[in-house]
Amino acid sequence: MGITIPIVPGIMPITNFSQLARFSDACGAEIPRWLRLKLQGYGDDTAAIRACGLDVVTSLCDRLLKGGAPGLHFYTLNQAGLISTIWQRLGL
Repeated sequence: MGITIPIVPGIMPITNFSQLARFSDACGAEIPRWLRLKLQGYGDDTAAIRACGLDVVTSLCDRLLKGGAPGLHFYTLNQAGLISTIWQRLGL
C-alpha cells in the first residue's frame, strides 16, 4: 500500500442515529446496512440506541486493537463517560 507510518483509527461513540447519519453524510461514509436497520428499529429509544452503540463500538475497538492498530483516537463529543465505559469493557 505504500503507507509507512502508523494510522490511528478515529472512533465516534454512537448515541444518536440522526447524529451518526449527519456525520456519515458529511464525510462521505456509509453506515453499514445491518447497523442502520438495527438503530432505526429502536426508534426514539435513546437508551437502547446508546446500549447498542456501546456494544458495536466496543467490538470495533477490540477488533482494531487485536488487528494491530497502534492506538485509538476517540471523538468524545462531550460524552467522555461513554469512552470510559468502552475502556473498561476493553480491559484497558
